[in-house]
Amino acid sequence: MSHTARAGLSAALLGLVLGCLALGPALGWGFTLIQDMVFVPDPAFSRFTFGLAGGAARVVPSDAVVTALAQVLPAELVQKLILLAIFVLGCSGAALLVPSSSVGPRLVAGVFYVWNPYVAERLLIGQWALLLGYAGLPWVVRAVWSGRRTALAILPAAVGGFAAMTVTALTALPLAVARWTSGNGSGNGSGNGARWAGPARVVVVLAVFSLPWLVPTALRPEGLRGDPVGVEAFAARADTPFGAVGSLLSLGGIWNMYAVPPGYETVPGAVARMLITLTGLAFFLRGAVAYRKGLAAAAAVGLGVACVGVSEPGRAAFRWAVELWPGFAVFRDAQQFVAPLALASAVGLGLLAARVTGRSGRSELSSSDGVRGSPSRGSRPVIRGRGWVVVLVLVPLAVLPTMAWGALGRLAAIAYPEGWTAAREVIGRDPAPGDVLVLPFESYRRFPWNGGRAVLDPAQRFFAAPGRRVVTNDAVRVGELLVRSEDPRAQAVEHVLQSPSPDLPGAGFRYVIVNAGTPAERQRFAGWLRTATLVVDARDLRLYRFDGPVRSIPPQ
Repeated sequence: MSHTARAGLSAALLGLVLGCLALGPALGWGFTLIQDMVFVPDPAFSRFTFGLAGGAARVVPSDAVVTALAQVLPAELVQKLILLAIFVLGCSGAALLVPSSSVGPRLVAGVFYVWNPYVAERLLIGQWALLLGYAGLPWVVRAVWSGRRTALAILPAAVGGFAAMTVTALTALPLAVARWTSGNGSGNGSGNGARWAGPARVVVVLAVFSLPWLVPTALRPEGLRGDPVGVEAFAARADTPFGAVGSLLSLGGIWNMYAVPPGYETVPGAVARMLITLTGLAFFLRGAVAYRKGLAAAAAVGLGVACVGVSEPGRAAFRWAVELWPGFAVFRDAQQFVAPLALASAVGLGLLAARVTGRSGRSELSSSDGVRGSPSRGSRPVIRGRGWVVVLVLVPLAVLPTMAWGALGRLAAIAYPEGWTAAREVIGRDPAPGDVLVLPFESYRRFPWNGGRAVLDPAQRFFAAPGRRVVTNDAVRVGELLVRSEDPRAQAVEHVLQSPSPDLPGAGFRYVIVNAGTPAERQRFAGWLRTATLVVDARDLRLYRFDGPVRSIPPQ
């Protein structure tokens, strides 16, 4: 086995260990439901799965991939394998980017890349699809710089969908330009057309892998809509004492205050995380790696995008852009674009470890693709150098200890209540037409059976059935701000529900699910549903059915 293969295998095994440590109780049997992370038992393909249910195609193709895998494996196992794959893929990929003849420095890079505030916060907000693309980012750097297997490297981001692909494109394109304009591309000396063939191939691959979510978006009859309010709602925020920009430089700054690990705001921890990130970045910028300029450019652009929304003029510019073309709404959650900065810092820490061990050298990439390493320094005491490597491997865990064990229990595995299963069976056996409405008409819920954790209502996936649409609200509340719904059907239902006695059969609904709500809300819903039949009455869910004629609503 070659040195590179051994290093990759060692890093993959270490990533698996780190994944188990980070997920902790989430690896128990059941489903982990938190914020945007929604998995359901026995998922079914539906219009929602393919982004054809009215809202933006954010779950495409990630939900389709999960549904397909769940046809051959239990859905509970599919979720755990995906979450562990993020750590394995990310750790091994970052490790292989470090030009070192020793495994230790590579492991230093791998550990930091998967154990940092970016990963912790995105995990707590449930954005596993984005993290899948993040995990594939080091492999994209290797593929773009070598000019080989680019499509395979981009595949994790393609599964993740539009956010993961946007972050990947932001990283891949500067690298491609740097590669083919630095004299290292295959087209060097063969004319401008040949020189730009490499970047063009990268653009084509990115475009092709974006088709699963681009096509449903283009097919929306009402077009794509973006609420400018989301610019302020999703802007980076200060989650350290160093303000929003300092938080971003520490790889934190997520907009959701509930997606921050416990104890994250302590000053010593914040200082340590800032220092380790900046130290890694400094060594990367000074390092002798051929892809340095490309990745540095991607990191600078990503950090710049993230910082735009920090100031009021920047937010105003984003609002103008979203109003000009709603597609720019992808930049509202701008903190996600510091991903290349995390990778640059990880590689830099690996270079630091290689320096203290005196074991930096030529790697597989350097021999064939121009990644250079400094000469080996055999005069350094090997034992002392290895001790420093162990310290550098443990530092990311030491400065972010509350990421361990599912963020000290914030992640957990639970089972769906029996009432949910009973309701799904009733709906599935009914051949009569009509859609399903979920009340309260809010997007995020805190179910007692889920430990009170906020989660995007799973009903849209749990009760999905061919020919029957499950309508939930996709408006998002962030503090006092409300980001309006993007789904025309949900917008129409909002108007219907404003009536004291809404005509739900006339709005196309045969079934109504009440799965949460205050006592006052439940009393109001009972008034709306007095003509409906209560067919499932469980502690955690009630299912009502309208037995009369239901208006047919064409797909939107």
